[in-house]
Amino acid sequence: MKEITKDILLGLAAAFIKLSSLLSKAGAILAALLMAGMTLHVILEIFLRAALSTSTFVLDEFVGYGVAAMTFLALGYAFETNTLIRVNILLTKLRGDLARRVVEVLCVSAAVVLSSYIAMYFWKSVARNIERGSTSETIAAVPLWIPEAFVLAGLIIFIMQMVAYILKVVSGQNLLSEQ
Repeated sequence: MKEITKDILLGLAAAFIKLSSLLSKAGAILAALLMAGMTLHVILEIFLRAALSTSTFVLDEFVGYGVAAMTFLALGYAFETNTLIRVNILLTKLRGDLARRVVEVLCVSAAVVLSSYIAMYFWKSVARNIERGSTSETIAAVPLWIPEAFVLAGLIIFIMQMVAYILKVVSGQNLLSEQ
């Protein structure tokens, strides 16, 4: 009975790790597409200003939304691929594998708690902006829940990736700092 339960738990953990990896890659792809879109918008703006003496009048607003969305959507992928800057001063001083894993789980768990707290506030803001129909005070009148939803999605992906990492550490897989 214990073996069946263990196998089920390991299977669920593996499925969650795979899902979080898939979502992280999707977030990174979306971030790259946003970067391409912003680049095209800048080129269009340059053309409009230089050749036609006009503008889209929304470049700064859309680029601001894009940068925020890109930053948060790419967090999970950056964490998964070990490209997110991490301070490993304490981990490099620990000698035992168990001690390293315990410290790693505690540190990442703290990051999950803090990120979840931030995500909770973004969730409340998105819901409030949908309920109120809030829009930006610009010519574009962008519903404010849209850019906030991209940030919220990025935070959720990041949280999932950190939980997946904790599952990897607990199950005995390599630590990021060792890869």
